Amino acid sequence: MLAETLVALAAAGGTAVAQAAGTDAWETLRQRAARLLGRGNPERERVELERLDRTVAALEAAGEDAAEQVLVAQEVSWRTRFETLLEDADDDEREEFAAALHELVEQVRHAQQPAAGGVSGNTFHGPTAFQTGGNSRQVNHFGSER
Repeated sequence: MLAETLVALAAAGGTAVAQAAGTDAWETLRQRAARLLGRGNPERERVELERLDRTVAALEAAGEDAAEQVLVAQEVSWRTRFETLLEDADDDEREEFAAALHELVEQVRHAQQPAAGGVSGNTFHGPTAFQTGGNSRQVNHFGSER
């Protein structure tokens, strides 16, 4: 039986796979997940890549009415695969796999965060002061310098 933290990590991994499917983060996640689940075996890795591709196909084929159900089913399926990976590993492997899975989850979280300071579609006419981002420093001088 896995510790609660590892079960939660496997669940986060399942969610990450399902949510990243078809996004900009997908190709990198797809490769990393297949490598992790393939455990260094090229044939197993190929099988995992095919499974990952079927995930995208299932999500894309889901109609609007079934989209949420298909997403949840994919999350559960991948959570189960990650749980099995962690359960079957010896202690050293489990630690290594957990670290790799954590990195995979963080990669998806990072990719899904909106870019800080992003500005789009603005039109400025005349004098304008504009500032974005955190910890920015702005010094304003108005009028003539005397």
